[in-house]
Amino acid sequence: MADDFRIALIGQAAFGESVLNALVENGENIVGVFCPPDREGRPSDPIKTAAETHDIPVLQFRRMRNQDCIDAFAALDADLCVMAFVTDIVPDSILEAPTHGTIQYHPSLLPLHRGPSSINWPIIFGREKTGLTVFWPDKGLDTGPVLLQKEAEIGPDDTLGSVYFGRLFPMGVDAMVEAVDMVKAGAAPRIEQNHDDATYEGWCRAEDVVIDWDKPVGEIYNMIRGSDPSPGSGSTFGDDSVRFFRASKSDSDAGGAPGEVTEITDDGFRIAANGGSIFVGRVQQGRQRKVNASEWIEAVGLKVGDSFGA
Repeated sequence: MADDFRIALIGQAAFGESVLNALVENGENIVGVFCPPDREGRPSDPIKTAAETHDIPVLQFRRMRNQDCIDAFAALDADLCVMAFVTDIVPDSILEAPTHGTIQYHPSLLPLHRGPSSINWPIIFGREKTGLTVFWPDKGLDTGPVLLQKEAEIGPDDTLGSVYFGRLFPMGVDAMVEAVDMVKAGAAPRIEQNHDDATYEGWCRAEDVVIDWDKPVGEIYNMIRGSDPSPGSGSTFGDDSVRFFRASKSDSDAGGAPGEVTEITDDGFRIAANGGSIFVGRVQQGRQRKVNASEWIEAVGLKVGDSFGA
């Protein structure tokens, strides 16, 4: 049936590439791949490179809502549309065009954490569990019926990077392949979300994760790890913003006022907080590149007794 079942894929970046490769390996007939246009001076999107390797047509439009894009999608005569990491608004005329509709990956347990930064926020909020959902998108934002879900643990020292790359990325690729198999077998449910339980959070931006040193150390640590590697949670040092990465938490009294540097080692520096301290191993100052804390310490002359956020 694979040769007769026509799949159009909309996606980008490493996740889209991995879903494409997994579907091809599963013997699926991918009739077209939609991805964002190339950027001047930047390498092609990984999903475009993978599609070209598999001799799959690549279609690139600045907006999926453009009529040219809608017409190009309709011409593929797809049985199913698969959306793997899509940031553009996809119109109903595309979502509803395939015989079996469209399925989409979302990295949370919908209806919880609808929105674009759905991996960051559960960590920032101190949750111990998250997951992924493959659902049938509709006119709302992450509101469509659920096809399948998988749970994932958030450990006490997990970061955005470890949860995504270690769990939700590989689990998501497998889930998309499983979901396609279910659709083809006529065994894909459409389970309505309980909208009364829904939560929504917007983009997690640097200005949303500025540290208040008067908060408990656990809340500060959750904010740092939920923003590592992006957008980076931090504070100010002098006139500059400083973001912290590769951090750890201690519940022991560090002996200083909140925000005060109490220890400097070859590996980083310790900052006192309410109920404990934060040890920082990597730093980004302003728009500069990320560096190991030891390099930054030497560059700015950081010393015990200095304070952040003052």
